Amino acid sequence: MERDPRKLFSRKTPLIFLLVILWLYVDFLWVRFIRLDEWMQYNSTSETTPTDILKIRLNETVNENQDSLDFVLSRLLKGEDQEKLQTTGFVCNPEVYSIHCVTSKPVWIDTRSMTVSIPSNLTNQERVVRPYARQEDENLLKSVTPVSILQGDVTSPVCQYNHQVPAIIFSSSGFVGNIFHEINEILIPLYITTKMFKSQVQFIMLDYNPSFVRKYGKALDKLSDFPIINPAINKSVHCFPGGVIGLKFHGHLSLNSSDIPKGHSMQEFRLFLRQSFGLKFSHVSQIRRPTVMLLSRRTTRRFLNEEEMVSTMEELGFRVIVIARAKTISNLRMFANYINSCSVFVGAHGAGLTNELFLPDGAVMVQIDLIGLAWAAATYYGDTARAMNVHYLRYKIEPEESSISKVYGSPNHTVLTQFHWLSVEAGREVYLNGQNVRVNIARFRETMVEAMSLLSGPVL
Repeated sequence: MERDPRKLFSRKTPLIFLLVILWLYVDFLWVRFIRLDEWMQYNSTSETTPTDILKIRLNETVNENQDSLDFVLSRLLKGEDQEKLQTTGFVCNPEVYSIHCVTSKPVWIDTRSMTVSIPSNLTNQERVVRPYARQEDENLLKSVTPVSILQGDVTSPVCQYNHQVPAIIFSSSGFVGNIFHEINEILIPLYITTKMFKSQVQFIMLDYNPSFVRKYGKALDKLSDFPIINPAINKSVHCFPGGVIGLKFHGHLSLNSSDIPKGHSMQEFRLFLRQSFGLKFSHVSQIRRPTVMLLSRRTTRRFLNEEEMVSTMEELGFRVIVIARAKTISNLRMFANYINSCSVFVGAHGAGLTNELFLPDGAVMVQIDLIGLAWAAATYYGDTARAMNVHYLRYKIEPEESSISKVYGSPNHTVLTQFHWLSVEAGREVYLNGQNVRVNIARFRETMVEAMSLLSGPVL
């Protein structure tokens, strides 16, 4: 009985297909690692082996990666500093609020003493840096662990861990627990400094604060693919192909696209926050009913007629959410989602207004601008709102609305009309810690009517 040739062929088809795939794969590897000219060289001389050729190709890849790393690191500098990095491999960029040092040379980082060793042919130098973006505050910097940077003919310790990505050294010290300072001085500078590395960086966090890591863990994970090194626990010597000590700062709660490394914007950062915290709404039009969140304070800068404010907003058709519980606010992921589901955010000047970052585009930020705090109100929160596609309304209180007028007996007192004669410490006590407000309901109503009208209009 004759066999059906079609069946015979169908049985052998998988084997034939497998052999073809194997042949193509071997051919690909041959072409990838041994080019035609290299193969001819190998045939014409006995001095070069296929292993040597493979090493050459791998070295070329390493050099290409280093060139790419050098380019990314150079974006953290400008002008003469970029040229200096190219010639010396190390540059520090000190500014008013921050300092960041960049090295494109291999570095040894001893986390036992927080010493960074950069071997070079230059004269021996040592520099001490406290890597925190608040360099103007000498008292605060005392709580930041210093990093000693040694450059020149230094004796490098033996590497215990070799890394293929650059190191980023920064501190989570400072005013941890205060959302303004956490985002202003750590998270935004960290984003500015590291976003262009596309998660291929190793964080070394000095003054490691577990609560900070828990609160911003999702954001930190998006900026680095590697577990954070805590020098207090991991006491060893790490080697890196380059690194950055300190973080680049653009300004209070701001990202400046024209400042180094250039290209970063508040809109880009807000998208990063939405992705990190799993925020639902990107635009206020997605929220069905106009909703106001009123940030209620329980110590200073309180609204003395808060119930009237709430009633007024409800009469205008707003759904009003009053947030006052510290536990709710401290759970940042939950609170960020609350804010993100609101059309309007109302509050008196204070760190809590930093949560405006989580508002959807087209929302409205209403700041109750207190006596003596006009500059801080505009610089920290007004400018930020405008830069992120959020409407900003300023309710500037009159002297008679402030509790300070009762303390000093007259709304015309110097304390309420001339603010610069007080020292910083005295001003903080009077205007931040010693002031409450009873808003004029008629004026406040006008502000909220405007807020309602803005929800359907373009962002200016």
